[in-house]
Amino acid sequence: MPTRVTFSTLRSFRYAIVAAIVATVSAVPGLFAAVDTPADWKVADEIVASIQVPNIPARDYVITDFGAKADGVSDARPAVLAAIKKAAADGGGRVVIPKGLWPSHGPIHLASRINLHVAEGATLRFSPDPKHYLPVVLTRWEGTEVYSYSPLIYAFEVQDVAITGKGLIDGNEASEFHTWTGDKQHRDMNALRRMGVDGTPATKRIFGEGTFLRPPLIQFFRAERVLLEDYTLHHSPFWVNHLVYTDHATIRNIRVDSHHHNNDGVDVDSSRHVLIEHCWFRTGDDSVVVKSGRDRDGREVGRPSEYVVVRHNDMGGEDGIALGSEMSGGIRHVYFTDNILRKGLSAIRFKANLDRGGTVDHIRVRNMTVESFDTLFWFQLDYPGLLGGGHPATYRDIVFENFTVERAGTVFDAHAPAEAPLRDVTLRNITIKQADRTLVLENVADLKFENVTIAGQTVNGHLDWARAEAAPR
Repeated sequence: MPTRVTFSTLRSFRYAIVAAIVATVSAVPGLFAAVDTPADWKVADEIVASIQVPNIPARDYVITDFGAKADGVSDARPAVLAAIKKAAADGGGRVVIPKGLWPSHGPIHLASRINLHVAEGATLRFSPDPKHYLPVVLTRWEGTEVYSYSPLIYAFEVQDVAITGKGLIDGNEASEFHTWTGDKQHRDMNALRRMGVDGTPATKRIFGEGTFLRPPLIQFFRAERVLLEDYTLHHSPFWVNHLVYTDHATIRNIRVDSHHHNNDGVDVDSSRHVLIEHCWFRTGDDSVVVKSGRDRDGREVGRPSEYVVVRHNDMGGEDGIALGSEMSGGIRHVYFTDNILRKGLSAIRFKANLDRGGTVDHIRVRNMTVESFDTLFWFQLDYPGLLGGGHPATYRDIVFENFTVERAGTVFDAHAPAEAPLRDVTLRNITIKQADRTLVLENVADLKFENVTIAGQTVNGHLDWARAEAAPR
């Protein structure tokens, strides 16, 4: 039976709910009471300490020694691939792209124990021609496995791999991939989603020439011990840095300045033990987003994203931090701390729909400085789906604490299905200087306010808000 509304509005920006906040430990494995903040953040520290870094020999393979010409016109890709092949045969090393402009007429595929080092003053610029990114490779496109265009930098089933250096990795402003949006991609996007739901084997999901699924700029697929550090990225065709089935990854001091369609800064996708720190994001979509697969395909893979720490980053773009909407494999033990969120559509955006299934729990977000967003906390658990539903997602056990916010258009906007309400969310020690609207709610259970100040008015209380049953006739 749905819980009826127990929230009373006394006047604008002032709410008083008399309720006892009782922390309850559920008997369901993996569900924790959202009360022990010091213990939570000790876990985050332990995650960071446990992350393994790559072991790569300290020897250099400079691409000019393999035939690359420093004229800014000639294709450097054959020399880069030759240097990678030689370094791998020798047991690993650093492949150096020196200062200058280096075109690549196709993707660069990395190997184990390789550090692709884009030196300060170097620009690695990729071809604008989609045909250069064939033949197809196994990838994951918006949460569904598929054989499609190669990511521009691709690392498949590798260990001990890095991309470093203070140079620029450029997806190319003139790339034809940037035109593959809207109606042009919808046919292929929907066909792939249907294949995932129908259980079509991945080996038969082939989207090559004549199809329009854009590849990410960088993708690691089934990787272990990855370091991404210091470089700058521009003009990604799609997601910018994409970790798929990757364990032990450190992303540090990168700059993402890429504003095309779906340009998420970092996508953590069914990956474990990930640290993202001291990065700068200006993106066309989410700055950092955690995912774990789409619908039946994601549920059958069944690999969650977990043990993720995101700290000390400067985030700007359409959205700040996000979970989902592809989260069918589950997301848990994710910690965001000490980040700056600049301006955009939503500061915190968590998404799912009735096609997804999956559970998101034990998410902690603290010490956030927020400038101005249309929505501060946005739970879109009714995100658009294509396949008729039947698999509601579960979001629960989430704590937001110690926020300083200059402006929010709407403070908290949550829409969840009646059969799977948003549960057990705590807002604690949050100060919002200006807000146009406070709450927009649909099917929320156990929402707690602890010392939340909105435009000088303090909110404390405990709220359930659900669709009321029809009155009997």
